Amino acid sequence: MSALPGSFEGTAVTGLDSSPVEPAAPDLPLLTAQHEAEAAEIMARYPQARSALLPMLHLVQSVQGYVSPEGVGFCARLLGLTKAEVGAVATFYTMYKRHPTGRHLVSVCTNTLCAVLGGQRIYDAVSADLGVGHDQTAADGSVTLEHAECLAACDYAPVVTVDYEFYDQQDVDSARELVAALRRGEKPPPTRGAPLTDFRGVSRQLAGLSQHADAAAERAAVDAPSAGVPTLVGVRLAAERGEAAPPIGRAPDPGADAGTPAPEAPSSGGTGAERAGDATVAAATNPAEKAGAEQVHTDAPEPAGRRPAERGAEGTDTPPTGSGAGTNSSVEREV
Repeated sequence: MSALPGSFEGTAVTGLDSSPVEPAAPDLPLLTAQHEAEAAEIMARYPQARSALLPMLHLVQSVQGYVSPEGVGFCARLLGLTKAEVGAVATFYTMYKRHPTGRHLVSVCTNTLCAVLGGQRIYDAVSADLGVGHDQTAADGSVTLEHAECLAACDYAPVVTVDYEFYDQQDVDSARELVAALRRGEKPPPTRGAPLTDFRGVSRQLAGLSQHADAAAERAAVDAPSAGVPTLVGVRLAAERGEAAPPIGRAPDPGADAGTPAPEAPSSGGTGAERAGDATVAAATNPAEKAGAEQVHTDAPEPAGRRPAERGAEGTDTPPTGSGAGTNSSVEREV
């Protein structure tokens, strides 16, 4: 499945991108030995090096502004993957860009609540000012604009983010002025969250590396306010009314004899995972909960149409090996 060919709006709606990766520009920054050392630092965080692929793709974007063909090869070579495997990940997630981005990424939420409160009008006005559509960059290279299906900030709708930092409760005029300021080289402070940097800087942060020049700047970003009045309304009302959440734990059965201890879960005498599964099934309090516990129990049969797999000591599923397992098939190889 792919997005509607040539339709930026189709890409925004489906979340899938069928556009080709653009070839590297002559002035594209190179991925150097320093970046290989930073990639090695990222890889060292994980038991399996291939788990570092997502932050490494952000590292590539922090250098080149998008996931270039060179960046795909860079990740593939260091992680021992094929370019197809890296490309499959890079084209699945919308935070990885397939062509160069502007200095800032402006995302306008056009999902239900934001749209009802003016999100689509904001997008249309900013799009007209910039002369671009979804996932396109202004001619001066200052801003890349995108639809956002949801920015998870309904209590501040309509919202706009710049490099993933929030500008809350926007309207057409305030959003147009925000974008105009970005094009002038200014960095208006977000409503909440860290001080604004730029798209490459925040990509470096998403790679798990510091994007700040010194400790003071990093401290200022960490200490920035992350919540506002709308988010904290429920907490304030609870405090005013003296309300508190009930303690964690199952409420006692009012019909049970207080002097009779609860029956212990039967023990299978098997592995720790099997005993834990037995206990979860025994503790279920309704049919749906019990069915779910039984489904994920280590003794549960494989779903219909799926060949049995070996469950490793850590609970991972490994495809069976052997002459009949098709070990050379890329479809059956563990991803």
